[in-house]
Amino acid sequence: MIKLIAIDIDDTLLNTEHKITTKTKQALKKALDQGIKIVLCSGRPLAGVSPYLKELGISGDDQYVITYNGGLVETVSGKILSREILNNADFRRIVKYVTANKMQYYVLDDQSNVYTSDHNVNRIAVVQAWENSAGIFIRTPDELDSNFEITKAAIVGEKETLDQYEQPVKNEFSKDYYVVRAADNFLEIMHQNVNKGVGLKKLAEFLGLQANEVMAIGDEQNDIPMFDFAKTAVAMGNGSPKAKAHASYITTTNDEDGIAKALEKLVF
Repeated sequence: MIKLIAIDIDDTLLNTEHKITTKTKQALKKALDQGIKIVLCSGRPLAGVSPYLKELGISGDDQYVITYNGGLVETVSGKILSREILNNADFRRIVKYVTANKMQYYVLDDQSNVYTSDHNVNRIAVVQAWENSAGIFIRTPDELDSNFEITKAAIVGEKETLDQYEQPVKNEFSKDYYVVRAADNFLEIMHQNVNKGVGLKKLAEFLGLQANEVMAIGDEQNDIPMFDFAKTAVAMGNGSPKAKAHASYITTTNDEDGIAKALEKLVF
């Protein structure tokens, strides 16, 4: 029996108009009413997830969320269960590399704040800050506290640009960090012990759940680790080929109530 459903947000929970469809809301309410934990599992910080938690009626210390691609596992009210982030030396190493290679980037701290040293801020960073209800702080590493830490760094740009950056960045950082192409416009660098699968496994253990009691729903490469953990892995119809290859079930797209149809078929 499924007791926890982990759901990615962008292009999974949200349709192409960045909204939760009525049928998806109804299906998730039905699951919540049956005592199933609905856990939003996202690369976003808590501030970027909170509006959707509120919209779905998910609140309190007995409901949970996985943020920063697994960097933080916390209750919806903000009590942290697990925290794996990058220290100041990691932050400086990443910024030195991306600056030298003229890559546009931003970093996030664990308070949902967005930082970059780019004076010409990439539009993707602007959108990310807006989605997280945050501003953008233009700061070099030397302008920040010597103990400043980050949850993740994101190299951003158009798909064609990141297609060229992806392999060199992985060659540079994959030995020491978790590097993932989270979406067409995001190439992310995080703590080596961080991914959505690790975060989901930690939460499942905290709740005393086995993998066969967990469902994961997503669409992109950063969802693959939670697909590999959960016994029931659902890829959206609009998902990437790589994500679909790791799924046990492929539902319809995010514009076709894919989550609702998956729950009706596999849970209810």
